Amino acid sequence: MAPKILIVTGDAAESLEVLYPYQRLLEEGYEVHIAAPARKTLRFVVHDFEPGFDTYTEKPGYTLPADLAFSEVDPGAYAAVVVPGGRAPEYLRNDPELRKILKAFFDDDKPVAQICHGPLMTASVEALRGRRVTAYPALEPDMGSAGATFQDAEAVVDGTLVSSRAWPDHPAWMREFLTVLRAKAPVA
Repeated sequence: MAPKILIVTGDAAESLEVLYPYQRLLEEGYEVHIAAPARKTLRFVVHDFEPGFDTYTEKPGYTLPADLAFSEVDPGAYAAVVVPGGRAPEYLRNDPELRKILKAFFDDDKPVAQICHGPLMTASVEALRGRRVTAYPALEPDMGSAGATFQDAEAVVDGTLVSSRAWPDHPAWMREFLTVLRAKAPVA
């Protein structure tokens, strides 16, 4: 039986930051489940970088059903968790069920992959204090407030925590995460 990986997300998550790790982990042979505040079809967004804009733009993205609600998740059944970005982390970090899930992964030192605004969720459980991370560059002050050392890099590995800035860094992010994941929970 393949190890199970959990992706925690919700509406307004960045499409690529959910779909790329979802498909890449399936390709690698892992079983992947998506959890959200409720079982429903999630609506993602597309963030892009356009000349003349001071920040990214947002457009409607893909949809994907959530396999289970946060309240149904048994963190002990999963080998690792993926924390995508987009706008979803802004409200998900307030969900007590999500915070329980994330805390369990950090307490058990299981692999965690976070990207873009995803670290807002892991910061909400005080899991970044004393760690090296990257995130969407505008979150540098937030990472400092969470007690982390921010590094502007494609991917930053701190033990079992692998972080990345945004979807353009996917190859480096997944390469580093899979290195950690294969060591902690190899596919048989």
